[in-house]
Amino acid sequence: MTSFDVSKGFFPDSAFVSRETWDKLGLYADLVRKWQTSINLISPKTLPELWQRHMLDSLQLYRLKPVPVRWLDMGSGAGFPGLVTAICLAEHQQGWVHLVESNNKKAAFLRQVIVETGARASVHPIRIEDARHELGKIDAISARALASLSELLDYAAPYADDNPSVQMWFHKGLDYLGEVGSARDLWCFDLVEHQSLAQDGSAILEISNLSKRN
Repeated sequence: MTSFDVSKGFFPDSAFVSRETWDKLGLYADLVRKWQTSINLISPKTLPELWQRHMLDSLQLYRLKPVPVRWLDMGSGAGFPGLVTAICLAEHQQGWVHLVESNNKKAAFLRQVIVETGARASVHPIRIEDARHELGKIDAISARALASLSELLDYAAPYADDNPSVQMWFHKGLDYLGEVGSARDLWCFDLVEHQSLAQDGSAILEISNLSKRN
């Protein structure tokens, strides 16, 4: 079964990326499996569900925001969702994803995928807190399975100060409503909830107009 076949039951409009991009995502999945034998890139119990649990779940973000912009992907790990976005952006020859991952082994993996797929991305093996001056202005921010929403907004706030129109896109699980409630105690923001295709009850949170609550 090809990567394109896998997508059909997940995305009714699977042609929103080209066949070439599906092939690159398949190559990326193969590299995850290869490197997983020596580096713990993802939870081993999710490896059999690599496509739906990680690849296609991450691809939802590009489906929601296909416009080529300058991204920051915080705590990239194995590259979900930022590296998936970067592979898709190669179709445009525009846009860029800055993958911030402080673990050197994972950063090496990300670089290898970029080389083999032509993804529009660069890797920054530094802490998120130290990335702002290195990256400059950012248009969009993503993160998946990294931290609570309140913590993510703490990380994102300096970029919102630099660019008030920055958008944040965070994958969140079944308890996301509780995280939103806790975050609203500390922050003011506009929120759009995009229900996930990967798991009923989970969502991708689109956040904008972020400011600290007085």
